[in-house]
Amino acid sequence: MLTLPLTYSLRNLWARRLTTALTAGGMALVVFVFAAVLMLDEGLRTTLVATGSDDNVVVIRRSAETEVQSGVERVQAAIVESLPEVALGAGGRSLASKESVVLISLYKRGTTKPANVIIRGVGPLGHELRPQVRLVAGRMFRPGSNEIVAGRAIAERFTNAGLGERLRFGGQEWRVVGVFDAGRTGFDSEIWGDADTLMQSFRRTAYSSMVFKLADPGRFAAVKAAIESDPRLTLEAKRETRFYADQSETLSKFISILGLTLSVIFSIGAVIGAMITMYAAVASRVGEIGTLRALGFRRSSILFAFLGESLLLALVGGAAGLVLASFMQLVTISTMNWQSFAELAFSFTLTPAIVAKSLAFTLFMGFVGGFLPAFRAARLNIVDALRAA
Repeated sequence: MLTLPLTYSLRNLWARRLTTALTAGGMALVVFVFAAVLMLDEGLRTTLVATGSDDNVVVIRRSAETEVQSGVERVQAAIVESLPEVALGAGGRSLASKESVVLISLYKRGTTKPANVIIRGVGPLGHELRPQVRLVAGRMFRPGSNEIVAGRAIAERFTNAGLGERLRFGGQEWRVVGVFDAGRTGFDSEIWGDADTLMQSFRRTAYSSMVFKLADPGRFAAVKAAIESDPRLTLEAKRETRFYADQSETLSKFISILGLTLSVIFSIGAVIGAMITMYAAVASRVGEIGTLRALGFRRSSILFAFLGESLLLALVGGAAGLVLASFMQLVTISTMNWQSFAELAFSFTLTPAIVAKSLAFTLFMGFVGGFLPAFRAARLNIVDALRAA
């Protein structure tokens, strides 16, 4: 069976450069939107999941979804801290941090627009439990003092949150003595201080949560059962990675639904554009199709040739859309995390899976837009096609 070479389709696309460019441009915009939404969702989830560590366990009050809603009594924290599954550090101290989490409202730099920011009170070992957190300016706060350190995203975006500046909250004035970088994790959008000092300032008697390191990561199920079955404790335990992944669930679902809706709407226009382009190609090449059939090319060869043109057209547009979307990785955005109601800064993240999904999506558009015109071309009668020429 005679088959038409790929160069045939390429030459025909090149011969119609203007319509090819316009149609590919439309598909590129659709793929750009599709990929950007997936990158946004991936960036959000990556930021929050990377915030946690599989070796760490977060303990909060049972049924509380966030640390802000939670409460862990001092006696309960002491019981958890004494469990044998908790790792020990230097001097035999438990690698655990009893923490207080509060939301405050700060103004963004250059605007009068306020946003919620997390103030996290951490214990003496809180920094050691988060190795991804490192100081990039200044020093760590002193326990028992009105000193705080700000995440890089907070220091850059919020008024009076930079190194050496002062913030007022909880009825007191706090001096920013350091800025830390948390490797694009959720901690970049937090302010840290001494847990006990912050609790006194906000008149709290209970911690919000407790974080500890497992002596053996494989013992998580055992420690979870011990905590949740103890009648003295009304607490639940989660791996830190799972805890922060749950924080992204609501916003992630919204982004996914919104992105899918926009992509479907835009893709309809792109498919119609591809269909019009291919129908025009068939109409202008009726005589050529008749000649090919007369030379011995079968209907299936004509079908695959025109369908191949549509897929190539889509592939060019999809590749262009992905190239444009890749530049979004240079952008950092901030929004409110609907789970914690706090400001969260994160970046668009492009992964091989997103590239594969985007290319599959654009090829699907090319197939849908090109099948009917290709089928029409394949069904043309040889005599009628030659007469039309």
